[in-house]
Amino acid sequence: MDEDETRLTRLQREVHRLRISPSLRLGSHLTDAIRKPWRAPFLILTLPWMMLMIGFELLGWKSQPAAFSTNTSGRLSSKGNCVVMFPTNGVGFGHFTRLLAVAKRMKKLDPELEIIFFTTMPTLHLLKPYGIPAHHISGPKYFKGMSSEEWNALLEEELSVCFETHRPSMFLFDGAFPYRGMLRAIQGRNSIQKMWMRRGTFRKGSSIPVDSIEHFDAVIHPEDSVDTVVEDVEHNIEVMTCPPIVMLDSEELLSKEKARSRLGLPQDAIVVYVQLGAGEINDIESEIRLTIECLLEKPDVYVILGESLIGERIDVDLPRVQILRDYPNSMYFRGFDATVQAGGYNSFHETRTFGLPALFYPNLNTGMDDQLARCKVAEEEGWGIVLEIRNNKTIKQACKLLSSLVGINEVNESPNGANTLSENLLEVMSNAN
Repeated sequence: MDEDETRLTRLQREVHRLRISPSLRLGSHLTDAIRKPWRAPFLILTLPWMMLMIGFELLGWKSQPAAFSTNTSGRLSSKGNCVVMFPTNGVGFGHFTRLLAVAKRMKKLDPELEIIFFTTMPTLHLLKPYGIPAHHISGPKYFKGMSSEEWNALLEEELSVCFETHRPSMFLFDGAFPYRGMLRAIQGRNSIQKMWMRRGTFRKGSSIPVDSIEHFDAVIHPEDSVDTVVEDVEHNIEVMTCPPIVMLDSEELLSKEKARSRLGLPQDAIVVYVQLGAGEINDIESEIRLTIECLLEKPDVYVILGESLIGERIDVDLPRVQILRDYPNSMYFRGFDATVQAGGYNSFHETRTFGLPALFYPNLNTGMDDQLARCKVAEEEGWGIVLEIRNNKTIKQACKLLSSLVGINEVNESPNGANTLSENLLEVMSNAN
């Protein structure tokens, strides 16, 4: 597209956003009643009904008016060997890590493939080693006074510009909730294969917009350690599955000697990696503080405390406790003897894959993410302990049990879903071209 066509397309998108905005639609409804007075008596019924329907649209319970299509005049076509990946910004790195795991393997299989990240994650420097450029848009909470409607308009515009600039043949979204601006940006782009990677299945009563699934050509469900419940929301798009996705392969992990040297740890010490999101480290009654103090009762134990790159800094001054702020922290796993962590998807499968004895504190209030069932698999397989009720007494008992598992390093040889999925996506691209 040349500069004039690009400017025209952007203006058309803006006009379309204005036309479907709630304020203009309600205003037009009132104006029509003024122009045609016979409609005025019915406003007592039609206006509340229209407001109710618009409210349902904003909540995602009803389809919104069709989005502006950039392909109506055939101006935009794919240039072929390019993928745009959109990981959302959750409380951690789950979405970002899964897509980066797939991206690095796709580029390894096809060095000529161009991969572009479009993301709300602020950690763009992590893409540099893989030669992946990125477009960044901050989440709505970072813009002062910006409404959800305004932010989605911004998202639609920036993602549309990304598509028009790079002309990808595939779009891969990883997130639990599809943004309305994203859906408007991808609608009508028939030259792009649109994929939605989503952990967990679609269940009735979930908060996703009712018309969101139909914007995609396929949905990808990474498998879990436990059987996935069958979807009970009907849709007609293709469903793809893959084994659990892990960022690193075993040969990418640092050796025990190198990992400990890099972290300044004694080679003969017992090292426990702790990453728990709940509780303040300086609150002596918190789970994380109780756990660390129990571990440190043994004089040869050192604790490595994982700190998220997108979280607040941890302020701790305890003997034999060090903070690790790196990515991915799993590269150091051979330098650890055991771990204490929550039951999140990514960290659980990294721990399982690389054979690290674990004590799990599953979050029992995570909605559809059944961390308890996932962590129970570690107990069944003999390399983990699950602690549901955490207090000073139970944590001490669990830490003693964990010490008995040190030395049990049963590496799980199951396939990495990132490898199988990257092959499948390249095949989809090849067939589409």
